Amino acid sequence: MNILSILEKPYTKEQANEIVNWVGDNQKHFDTLLNMFLNSDRIIVQRASWPLSYCVANHPDLINKHYKKLITQLNADNKPAAVRRNILRAFDQLPHLPEVHHGVIMDACFRFIEDPNEAIASQAFALGILAKLAKVYPEIKPELDAIIRIRMINAAPAFKSRAKKF
Repeated sequence: MNILSILEKPYTKEQANEIVNWVGDNQKHFDTLLNMFLNSDRIIVQRASWPLSYCVANHPDLINKHYKKLITQLNADNKPAAVRRNILRAFDQLPHLPEVHHGVIMDACFRFIEDPNEAIASQAFALGILAKLAKVYPEIKPELDAIIRIRMINAAPAFKSRAKKF
């Protein structure tokens, strides 16, 4: 399969599913997709991010050797919102995050939920991640609760839904 040719076409859900099915649980195929996500032009990066998040949800072990790369992309200022959204979606769907990355992921998630200009989906996924991390680090609950209370006043429905679950 020529994954680049698929990502260059106008994007559809069917194309994303085709990529997800091609990757399956194959580490080499996942690494190829991740390479497109990390090293391509802006449009290809955006298009690769969606199937990437679904591949991770289906086979969480595929990202074990890639956490640092994904966290770097998550914290990069010059990336499209789709990159953050889909990395956060992937992290939110994981049963657990490696403890060594908790701090940097937690910092990023707090930054996203505090930023009223951040995409709502990214904020919702960040809330989901922080809710999981709050079980491990209960000391973050007061800060998270304070941010949620402030943001709830003008929050979008997706944010409110996730916040109420917390």
